[in-house]
Amino acid sequence: MSQQPARSGANPRKPGNTRNKSLLKGFTLIELLVVLAILTMLAGLVGPKVLGSLGGAKSKTAAVQISDLDKSLELFKLDVGRYPSTEEGLNALVAKPPAANGWNGPYLKGGLPSDPWGNAYRYNNVPPGVEIISLGSDNAAGGEGEAADVRNTK
Repeated sequence: MSQQPARSGANPRKPGNTRNKSLLKGFTLIELLVVLAILTMLAGLVGPKVLGSLGGAKSKTAAVQISDLDKSLELFKLDVGRYPSTEEGLNALVAKPPAANGWNGPYLKGGLPSDPWGNAYRYNNVPPGVEIISLGSDNAAGGEGEAADVRNTK
């Protein structure tokens, strides 16, 4: 019988081997469960706050867009002498209406935006000013939180 050549290095799993003790270290099941429980609690505490702030961002975005539309309407009024009629709507900012002498648009770059929920902004000419409305996440009048209407009345 031939002898097998000696292997270099000792078996790290044999008792008494101190050379590679770091290979034997690891986490116990209890330690892993404790870490998992802590991560779950943190996700439960932080998750709703993060998701809530994301929702508020859409309402703030709608308010900023409405403010931009309002500024564009002011430019329209300076050129034409009046706000667009309710029938002409916000489209008067990107395409010349038939009865808009002095129109010098388009007054919006990139076309007419949708609200952050993908719906069209509502526009009403209510003298002496205008009303621009986003109906919120539910696209229905009224509501609370993210479903609340965002408006600018002049």
